[in-house]
Amino acid sequence: MINRIDIENREYEILSPLASKAADSRGREHPEDKCQYRTDYQRDRDRIVHSKAFRRLIHKTQVFLAPEDDHYRTRLTHTLEVAQVARTAARILRYNEDLTEAIALGHDLGHTPFGHVGETILNNIHPGGFVHNVQSLRTVDKIEDTSRRRGLNLTFEVRDGILNHRGAGVPVTLEGQIVKICDRIAYVNHDIDDAIRSGIIRLNDLPENEISVLGSTHSDRINNLIVDLCTYSEGKDVIDLSPRFSEALLNLRAFMFRNVYNSPQVLEVADREKADLVIRSLYNYFLEHPEELPGVYKEIEKEDGTQEAVKDCICGMTDRYALRLYDNLFVPHSWR
Repeated sequence: MINRIDIENREYEILSPLASKAADSRGREHPEDKCQYRTDYQRDRDRIVHSKAFRRLIHKTQVFLAPEDDHYRTRLTHTLEVAQVARTAARILRYNEDLTEAIALGHDLGHTPFGHVGETILNNIHPGGFVHNVQSLRTVDKIEDTSRRRGLNLTFEVRDGILNHRGAGVPVTLEGQIVKICDRIAYVNHDIDDAIRSGIIRLNDLPENEISVLGSTHSDRINNLIVDLCTYSEGKDVIDLSPRFSEALLNLRAFMFRNVYNSPQVLEVADREKADLVIRSLYNYFLEHPEELPGVYKEIEKEDGTQEAVKDCICGMTDRYALRLYDNLFVPHSWR
């Protein structure tokens, strides 16, 4: 049998000198006894996979609100695709796959219902605003629980990667930097696939210059971007794409914002207004009736105030739970 110490020792033998080693982790806020067979990064990955927040991702929108086609991405399938792409890159570069996977699996746990529309709405109505990477860290730190305490008590490196997977912050580990870039690689390409499937764009609508650099098919683009990232980053203390591929991906992302993310077909007024109505109504309802918050949020209310607890409660909802709760609270039974 292989135990934790064997795995930790093997990391020094196999992984790049630049890779994060589990035995060198900065550790957890609350010290714990080590697992006999798993490294700390492996335990973090497992805690995330077994969390309620992770399970709820299956019923949270990625881009398309209430899609009828079973093949559209959800937050869960997006998360799994990011983990696959990032872990492949980490393996090629001989970086820590367990740390990479843990960060990738936890990076979107703080997303709201109704995709980016929900995030925008909650950002507009919650004092201090809302960003999902901060909420993802809050989810693993304070909202999720284990049998021992509130919060998953993850290692510093995983928490840092979750917090800094978007925005101006740079993850302290190269594994976290891999996830940050692979998140963009994954969502730009799978959103192209979903947008073509929905009829919003056609394959020949994609910008020719960018496609000539990145590849004409979904699999070609993913493969070419991973190869470029690994080739350009090998031996460096920063993870990045080559300037040519970075520019092409950014331009393709800009194309998606113009033609898909902000498309009237995606942001249909009716659906946007419905999502806005649901989130605002639930937010205001729980502000007025904090005694009806679920148990963990009542504890948060005592610690951080009602508004923070209500925000935590709303963003933890799945699309269908938010709709069902709105229906129960505001729609007369005789109208159903």
